Amino acid sequence: MLRGMNDLENYTIGATDGDIGQVEDFYFDDHAWVIRYFVVDTGSWLASRKVLISPIAIHDPNWALRTLPVSITKEQVRNSPDIDTDKPVSRQHELQYYGYYGYPYYWGDAGIWGGGMYPYLMNPGYADFGSGRIEREKANAEYVKAEQARHRDDDPNLRSCKAVIGYHIHATDGDIGHVEGLLIDEETWAIRYIVVNTSNWWVGHKVLIAPQWIKDMSWSDQSVSVDLTRASIKGAPPYDSTAELNRELESGLYAHYGRLGYWAAKPIPDSSN
Repeated sequence: MLRGMNDLENYTIGATDGDIGQVEDFYFDDHAWVIRYFVVDTGSWLASRKVLISPIAIHDPNWALRTLPVSITKEQVRNSPDIDTDKPVSRQHELQYYGYYGYPYYWGDAGIWGGGMYPYLMNPGYADFGSGRIEREKANAEYVKAEQARHRDDDPNLRSCKAVIGYHIHATDGDIGHVEGLLIDEETWAIRYIVVNTSNWWVGHKVLIAPQWIKDMSWSDQSVSVDLTRASIKGAPPYDSTAELNRELESGLYAHYGRLGYWAAKPIPDSSN
């Protein structure tokens, strides 16, 4: 199921021994388009310090109570590496963070989470964690040391989700609107769609654009360029935030653009032809 970024704000992060705080923002990887960290305001118990929580730690979300339980303790959070969430997160910060919690690195493999699709599979507490390559590499101190040296100066390409709200969207032949929100896959934490408000061009209309259709993002100009025409976007199925975005509706969207569905092995046929 897909959930709106705005809906996930203020969710409570619950440690094994009490609440850590509330979700304030998200850092996403603008290459893989996946949420890498929750920015959590810890409130009074940790002097309102903001901490990063990886989706790797999340298990069995309680959507009704707006709670995301995590498999770490409050003491672990208290002693975690101090990261200034108002500044870019460097690869060095990530190396310290992942080393502290004992997580295998998500970068360097084909999957969006290491060698796979789901972050919980990387949790050391997961029943099947450690079987195969990941366990052997994690247990090998020389491998870890080499990885730290090799990736120390990498740009992790992490961006604030809140920061992109309001970015202008440019089609191949003109402006179409601005970013109003993001739709996130609750299992993989991948960003599946950008919600575009076209009201400054076409009143009262919202559409969805998949990150795979983006050809360029300019952080300095606060703009997103997509490989779509204004006419094709105007003719796209409108997005209704009050209706569940099921696979049938997603298929209709991809069919309209003649694009490959992220869940499919081949392009979605356009039933209107």
